[in-house]
Amino acid sequence: MVCWLAALCMHAGAQQKQPIDYVDPFIGTSNSRWMLFPGATMPNGMVKLSPDNQRSVWQGGYEYSIGSIHGFSHVHGWTMAGLLTMPANGDLALTPGLPDDPFKGAGAGYHSRFRHEDEKASPGYYSVFLLDPQVKAELTATERTGVQRYSFPADSSNRVMIQLNLPSEYGIELKDAQIVKVSDSEVAGYARTVAAGFNDYCLYFVMQFSKPFRSFNGFTGRGVQTGDTVTAQDGIGAYVSFPMARPGQVLLRTGISFVSAAQARLNLQEELKDFGWDFDAIAAHSRSVWSRLLSTIIVAGGSEENKTKFYTNFYRCFTAKMIMSDVNGKYRDACEQVQQLPRGRKVMIGGDAYWNSFWNLNLLWSLSTPDLVEQLVDTQLELFEKTGWLSKGPAGIEYSGIMEGSHQMALMTSAYRKGIVTKNAKTAYAAMKKHVTVEPQPLCGGSPGNPQISVYAAKGYMPVEKGVASKTLDYAYDDWCVAQMAQLLHKEKDYQFFLNRSASWKHAFDTTLGYVVPRKADGSFITGFDRFSVNHFIEGNSWQYSFYVPHDVPGLIRLMGRERFLNRLQEGFKKSEFHRFAAHALDRTQGQSAEYYINHGNEVNMQAAYLFNYAGRPQLTQYYTRKILDTFYDASPYVGWNGDEDEGQMGAWFVISALGLFEMNGGTAADQRVDLTSPLFREARIRLNNAYYKGKEFVIRVHNYSPEHIYIRSAALNGKTLKGNYIRFNDIVNGGLLELHMTATPDPQP
Repeated sequence: MVCWLAALCMHAGAQQKQPIDYVDPFIGTSNSRWMLFPGATMPNGMVKLSPDNQRSVWQGGYEYSIGSIHGFSHVHGWTMAGLLTMPANGDLALTPGLPDDPFKGAGAGYHSRFRHEDEKASPGYYSVFLLDPQVKAELTATERTGVQRYSFPADSSNRVMIQLNLPSEYGIELKDAQIVKVSDSEVAGYARTVAAGFNDYCLYFVMQFSKPFRSFNGFTGRGVQTGDTVTAQDGIGAYVSFPMARPGQVLLRTGISFVSAAQARLNLQEELKDFGWDFDAIAAHSRSVWSRLLSTIIVAGGSEENKTKFYTNFYRCFTAKMIMSDVNGKYRDACEQVQQLPRGRKVMIGGDAYWNSFWNLNLLWSLSTPDLVEQLVDTQLELFEKTGWLSKGPAGIEYSGIMEGSHQMALMTSAYRKGIVTKNAKTAYAAMKKHVTVEPQPLCGGSPGNPQISVYAAKGYMPVEKGVASKTLDYAYDDWCVAQMAQLLHKEKDYQFFLNRSASWKHAFDTTLGYVVPRKADGSFITGFDRFSVNHFIEGNSWQYSFYVPHDVPGLIRLMGRERFLNRLQEGFKKSEFHRFAAHALDRTQGQSAEYYINHGNEVNMQAAYLFNYAGRPQLTQYYTRKILDTFYDASPYVGWNGDEDEGQMGAWFVISALGLFEMNGGTAADQRVDLTSPLFREARIRLNNAYYKGKEFVIRVHNYSPEHIYIRSAALNGKTLKGNYIRFNDIVNGGLLELHMTATPDPQP
């Protein structure tokens, strides 16, 4: 009897779900970006091997509501795509095919229908049964290799299609490409590509097969080509055949590089040397890496759906960034020169802009993966040392110039403030100072720096004749970040100068109206001002940007007046609740009347709920953060995020807010304030990295826990009652216990 009970208990323990088991990569795939996909990747992997089924359209890639797949491509980075493969048989088709193309006969592509019940995805693994060729396709990956397993039926026409031009979110223009038969079990090639007008890169690949193929053929837009080499600029592809008298499997393993074919082969050899052709072992390794990362934060209590949302959003914070260097540290810089990382620097990481990621991604990365923070800072330092500038978003290690301001400097300042990075501080400061003092010029086909910084410096704001009004606010925050670095290095003169200039945000305000109003070079404000117009603002409007001063919220409240500040903010939240806080700004120049306030679906407005903390209404912060967690985010493939999830900031907002935490100024200030709100779970344990922090674990424990108990009645840190609605970053990383006593009734407003 005792043995039977013990066995039962062991079985129950074995069945307990781990954090990784809550991740659902299909969430949000019906309205997500190219960089957010259901396929296989490693954290920040170079290879992002995933199914595609859309045209070259905005939010292209995989659309959950489309019942077909045209192939599995290896690269899903911002403005970067490449190397699509697809198992096929039957009539030969030389194009992938679009969703509304036929699946058989004239005009058909090699795409295939599938059913979602035949599809599975988890971190590091994806599989689907393709109905038309009757093939099960399975995908997994290491950092720089993609591995696939195709289970073919008995069919004399079985083949694997390889395509170098493919539909993607931004589209790709092939300048040169080649596929070569190396042997009867290997092909190799490259695709030289330009995307989004600035990203010039060459993707090299080596693809090996687990068994010899019967034949190799190339094709271009002019049809099938014979021979062992196919070269073209348009419509280039190849296919290899695997006729089978009985069902069998073919494995593909592909190494890629942005440096050379030899480097692609090296990546393949080094990353798969311990696995050989063991697909299951590679998938298990990927799962193990993901599991360790996701287990740095353990939550308990709360609904199963909220755990699914929590860990899926956590996962998404590590799928969009992209390693751009090879296993031996070689990479191509923005000028397409091959560089070698020096000793002590591990990888170069690219991706979209760090636009407003200072609010949540900085804190999440700092707590869960401080080693990644160090790698991101090293990437910026390497860029500066080799080509002279930091980068807002080094997609392809290029200077994209995307978005306003340079929020990579907030990441860097935060990293040094928190002690995550200590080396090369003087170099970092020199790079940051250059960014806010030197007028940039085009560099190697890209756009570095802060354009019109000299105009901003001279006038104290950005005139509408030179740039958008929101530039003033972003540039002022950049000045703040430089000032904080100057203070760290005891550069008192620079500190005072940039601190004073960081107050330039005030020059963007019409103090009578209490709004940011676009301003002309002669100092006058524009006529016909409309607080909801998106003219002169980047992905937002004046109402939203008038709350956007992350480094000086108390100053903003004084300028606007506390009562007006609170009244406007409450009005905005009340009117946005119907839209689930996802109201998108529309261009009223098209005659549209768009009274839009809170837009959690874009990054400019994601601090709004926490502003109540600074105006003496923490209960409203607690109310609205919970409302956003419950209503803006969901766990379905069709919504997920009601907005533009770029590189994980939207996911990080959920994770950090679900813990009850938030960094208003991105962790750049000396006081390292971390705001508090109502946690989503009964308990959370943050397992801190001992290589960077002294503490071993920080616990957030909720007393009187209930979904209805969203208000904090009292809080204590390590047994000592808190007087304010915040703690410090060091309180977390030193380890300890934060206890929150909850109630369903808010405290009376003062």
